[in-house]
Amino acid sequence: MKTVIIPVDFSSTSLSTAKYAIKMLAGIEAVNLVLFHAYDKAADEEEAHFQLNNLKTELKEFGQTVISLHAELSSDFPEALTRFARHAAASLIVMGLTGKTKLEQIFMTSNTLKIVDKNPCPVMVVPPSADFNSIRNVALTSDFKDVDKSTPFEPIRKVLELFQPNLHIVNVNSDHYVSLTEEFLAERNKMAEMFADFNPEFFFIGTYNFHDTINQFVQDKNIDMVITIPRSHSFIENLFKSNNTKKLVFESTVPVLAAHE
Repeated sequence: MKTVIIPVDFSSTSLSTAKYAIKMLAGIEAVNLVLFHAYDKAADEEEAHFQLNNLKTELKEFGQTVISLHAELSSDFPEALTRFARHAAASLIVMGLTGKTKLEQIFMTSNTLKIVDKNPCPVMVVPPSADFNSIRNVALTSDFKDVDKSTPFEPIRKVLELFQPNLHIVNVNSDHYVSLTEEFLAERNKMAEMFADFNPEFFFIGTYNFHDTINQFVQDKNIDMVITIPRSHSFIENLFKSNNTKKLVFESTVPVLAAHE
């Protein structure tokens, strides 16, 4: 059974994310969805469990997924969630936006960065404009450099196994001309072998603007989720803090998933 964790702070937006996730997972067998909440005062324990149980009852109306509850006392949310995700061998964490900060911030932005950096498992960020759709088409972005070493195959495989989607592997590079170089062809063959069970299609797009190109690709190919592979913490900071975030997440109509080794 695969474990999917939904952190909730009981804000309206985190509740919306939980509803999104339950709809997304409805009908998928052998999935345990865990509602996770960390409270920072011992006096809040009873209220935390009360609200989690109420949310569980509400979510049952949206799907038949198995739902478990976990609440713990912790002043360090990223550490608590990371520890729990590793203990549960989670396949996925789904996060949205929090109603406790400005709308144009990812759910606990600094905490999200820490969780992605700690890398207990892939983290899916659901943008505010996302309308639920089943995950039928997935775009995996890659720079096609040392893919056998840089591609976190096992974490990505677990997510793909959940949804069994059509897999589109995409590379955006302004150096692409009429035909691919031998280096790109060699990396393509490695990726084809790596993801052979998912019968991937490959797309090499010769443009400069990565984010605009990916967003257009999402529209053209009816993509339901984009998988990105952060190369480093600095890349993650740029992804979540720069203006590109609005293009990749806030202007996206589909979830963006970060996965790395």
